[in-house]
Amino acid sequence: MFSSILRKVFGSRNDRLLKKLRKNVDAINALEAEFEKLSDEALKAKTDEFKARIEKGETLDDILVEAFATVREASKRVYGMRHFDVQMLGGQVLHQGKISEMRTGEGKTLTATLPTYLNALSGKGVHVVTVNDYLARRDAEWSNQLFTYLGMRVGCNVPGMSPQQKREAYQADVTYGTNNEFGFDYLRDNMAFSPQDRVQRPLNYAVVDEVDSILIDEARTPLIISGQAEDSSELYRRINTIIPKLVQQEKEDEEGQEGDGDYTIDLKAKQIHLTERGQVHVEEILQQEGMLPEGESLFAAGNISLLHHINAALRAHKLFAKDVDYIVKEDQIVIVDEHTGRTMEGRRWSEGLHQAVEAKEGVRIQNENQTLASITFQNYFRLYNKLAGMTGTADTEAFEFNHIYGLETVVIPTNRPMQRKDMADLIYLTAEEKYEAIVEDIKDCVKRGQPTLVGTVSIENSELISRILKKSKIPHKVLNAKFHEHEADIVAQAGKPGAVTIATNMAGRGTDIVLGGNWQAEVEKIENPTEAQIEKIKAEWKESHDAVLASGGLHIIGTERHESRRIDNQIRGRSGRQGDPGSSRFYLSLDDALMRIFASEKMGNMMKRLGMERGEAIEHPWVTRAIENAQRKVEGRNFDIRKQLLEYDDVANDQRKVIYEQRNELLDEGDISETIAAIREDVISSVVDEYIPPQSLEEMWDVSGLEERMRADFAVDLPIKAWLENDDKLYEEKLRERILGEVVDAYKQKEAVVGEQVLRQFEKAVMLQNLDSHWKEHLAAMDHLRQGIHLRGYAQKNPKQEYKRESFALFSQMLEALKVEVITILARVKVQAEEDVQKVEEQRRQADDVPKNFEHEEANATPEEASDKVRTQVREGAKVGRNDPCPCGSGKKYKQCHGKLK
Repeated sequence: MFSSILRKVFGSRNDRLLKKLRKNVDAINALEAEFEKLSDEALKAKTDEFKARIEKGETLDDILVEAFATVREASKRVYGMRHFDVQMLGGQVLHQGKISEMRTGEGKTLTATLPTYLNALSGKGVHVVTVNDYLARRDAEWSNQLFTYLGMRVGCNVPGMSPQQKREAYQADVTYGTNNEFGFDYLRDNMAFSPQDRVQRPLNYAVVDEVDSILIDEARTPLIISGQAEDSSELYRRINTIIPKLVQQEKEDEEGQEGDGDYTIDLKAKQIHLTERGQVHVEEILQQEGMLPEGESLFAAGNISLLHHINAALRAHKLFAKDVDYIVKEDQIVIVDEHTGRTMEGRRWSEGLHQAVEAKEGVRIQNENQTLASITFQNYFRLYNKLAGMTGTADTEAFEFNHIYGLETVVIPTNRPMQRKDMADLIYLTAEEKYEAIVEDIKDCVKRGQPTLVGTVSIENSELISRILKKSKIPHKVLNAKFHEHEADIVAQAGKPGAVTIATNMAGRGTDIVLGGNWQAEVEKIENPTEAQIEKIKAEWKESHDAVLASGGLHIIGTERHESRRIDNQIRGRSGRQGDPGSSRFYLSLDDALMRIFASEKMGNMMKRLGMERGEAIEHPWVTRAIENAQRKVEGRNFDIRKQLLEYDDVANDQRKVIYEQRNELLDEGDISETIAAIREDVISSVVDEYIPPQSLEEMWDVSGLEERMRADFAVDLPIKAWLENDDKLYEEKLRERILGEVVDAYKQKEAVVGEQVLRQFEKAVMLQNLDSHWKEHLAAMDHLRQGIHLRGYAQKNPKQEYKRESFALFSQMLEALKVEVITILARVKVQAEEDVQKVEEQRRQADDVPKNFEHEEANATPEEASDKVRTQVREGAKVGRNDPCPCGSGKKYKQCHGKLK
């Protein structure tokens, strides 16, 4: 009550914001007469004048009034359309990075030209985001006339364009496109091979049309680029036949003592290392099999992939045992958890190990569809420096816009007072009675010549109503949001006298329904129309327009309440544009999904007790209010789902930012030798720590193990034992420095042989290749983690916290593995010429040259049952005490039998 008194005195926040903005509108109107006197050349020259003023230090806010006045005058000359004052208000709201709620028919497309022009003056680019390709093309084509007149370039970004065409579209001052395409381009840019392959500029300012549809309805599902993992099944099978020919060596090679085996096993680290003899043996076998060219080394730059397969197959055969580490079930390898002994359905080992085990057991080798990159719309659009949106229905979701995107919603008043009559809902007992009443209403409208738009919540529903109308012989058109361009034409003519159009709520959005039909669309159908023909069409339209006004304007029939009030408001908003008359009514039945959930049996029983006859309906404002309350509950639940998706994706987003930032730095840097040197120091230090624990006694040092590890991983033969025997003062710290120095010297010798430029290129190629492959593996691991994380609730743990903790651990492991792999490859690979670098580059390109799927489909953050609530385990039957007889019937006490502590 107190807040309502304050609102009456001071006005709502919305009123106060609009009051401030009206001062600028008055200033723009004051300039109108002056700008009308300007010649075309003088008006066009304003663009360069504004750009020069911005360069001198003026802000966009400083030139807002003049820029808006320029666009209004240009629009009058190009389109013959003058921006209304309310459109000036909407334009300012968009410039401030807020959401402008403007009713259908208030001219949002024209309004958007104001902030788009103003922000494009900065030269950083503006993205106008629409819901489908047709609208992107249509709006780009339409606005191109205005922006070209003002000396600006317009680009259109739609699927199927070449990288060069996309680059040109993004270099334009204003770029129109769909939300999906902007998002996929961002992901593709972060998978690029070189800086020249990128298409987007830094994300500056976006105006999102139908912002509720894009940032809310589509935000429950992430954008995913996935590709089939490389098909190496034949290679796995061939390598699998080589492993039985290799012989195990018990002890690692030592100085002066070479064994006669091909590989050694480190059970502690679950790793296998090829001996020098083994390396030669494997090369001979591969050459015999025709898999390795004669005289070429297994460690040559072009054979890294082959070496990877050999290692995977060795581990599969010698470290992983059937019925211990895995079982074979229904032609599949199912992993057994080493801690619990339970099978882990759906989980797969990474780094090619799972495929190697499949080859070993002779089951079908599966090629996985691997996630290459993904992002949610929430996290994509939050990357823009400034974000704004416009729609006819945002106020009901204002809290979510503010909470997730930091966007305030400002409701813009209509240019003319709203005349549409929104009638109370009619509730019937059965769906059959409801459809009968709808048909009667449509018949009445057709008889009076009133156009009708029937809104449905699903394609199935719209087809059902279409069949009923066909039986009643009522001519009509059906729209299902499948063919946007064709549907826009139908929607444009849905205002003709007596027209009946059935549409799902989303069909034909972005096109106004003009009462009497759209005379401009009729003119466009005629080739080179004469003035007489145009005048005739206008006269016919005027007659139809007046007839529709007399019949009561466009009548909206809602066949069911949607679970969101916003969608209901969208269908209602198609009527009553620009002060036109109109009406709307929703027809409901107790069989509707929303009514079944919330009205339950109580209302049905009450209606029967009241003795309601067939065809009778309940109509009362209380009932309508009760339904709106039910919708609020569903909206709240859907908001929680989107919020949960975002909270889970935020964890991945922090990691994504780190990786993409690192990757972009690598692409832009010509020389990454300093980065490599720092990583090398970390890796060598970690390896030394494993064999010589920090601040430990000499008795705890495993010197021979360290020597073998340095030989196997870094291709350096270090007589560490001899160093220690010859120098009593060689302590742990100095020993570390000496080992690192030797590794660095060996690397410098390699650099001297192949040349600095070749090695710099090779470092960059290896770093990028390994970063990409590890990031893909990490995304797959994160997917697996997310699918099963909700089960932690049964252990009284918070799934979200567990997910954060484990994903951080996975990310840390991934970075460590990346460092080790990059340094070991650089140390062991024999680079002989620039061709070797090109081979690695070619491998990277081939790895990426697999068919990709661009998906934006239903993919919840966690399975449906995922929740942050801690689960309580429910026991079946009575609790068995520790001293009670065991239920198995053995006669022992429970604690001595099945309750025995293991």
